Amino acid sequence: MSIRAVVWDVDDTLFDYTTADREGMRSHLVAEGLMERYGGPVAALVRWREATDAQWARFSAGETTFRGQRRDRVRVFLGQGMSDAEADAWFERYMTHYEAAWAVFPDVVPALDSLAAGYRHSVLSNSSLHVQDRKLRVLGLHGRFESILCAAELGVSKPQAAAFLAACEALALPPHQVAYVGDHPEIDGRGAAEAGLLSVWIDREGRSATVPAPPGGHRIGSLAELPAVLGADTRFGAPDTFR
Repeated sequence: MSIRAVVWDVDDTLFDYTTADREGMRSHLVAEGLMERYGGPVAALVRWREATDAQWARFSAGETTFRGQRRDRVRVFLGQGMSDAEADAWFERYMTHYEAAWAVFPDVVPALDSLAAGYRHSVLSNSSLHVQDRKLRVLGLHGRFESILCAAELGVSKPQAAAFLAACEALALPPHQVAYVGDHPEIDGRGAAEAGLLSVWIDREGRSATVPAPPGGHRIGSLAELPAVLGADTRFGAPDTFR
């Protein structure tokens, strides 16, 4: 049966999160007078990313709240104890610089335009609705999606099947009529495939040569390739294109 809807990841799929995070943190560290403390921007950004990944894993596992993981990212990054109010204030100052660097990838609007008439669209993100709703409004994309589902409100996160099935339920469609597009080969790619959706891994960095590809889906290097993939759903009997 043909695909009727596309569910989208947000960060590093529609929105260039990596660039915004890098440039935002670089500007923030300069403003805070902290750049030299970490031996330069590269080392500082690596430390920030490690703190982010570790605390996000705790949030995904249900070990902390969304706001709690933000506070602990700051504490771990700075290597010092801080009150909740102090950590919140530091993070909000970072957010000012981070938001100044927000942008969508160049292939996003053309892809959404080309798919607008033929497919319904929704969002499923491992974030919070407060964050992603505002982000999509600022980026001018909010009106393109029927629903926006996020892990903080769902109480379950990708790659758990329940998260993907919740997105299908919001569309009132069975999983085999829904495609999921995301940038992470495991959290998005394998998770969507195992939940029964048509899985599409957007691999803009060309990681297929070094990152093991999850089975049961498609790998694309640009969203310009997505219409052809959706129009030729080959999950049932034909070879996959995760190569």
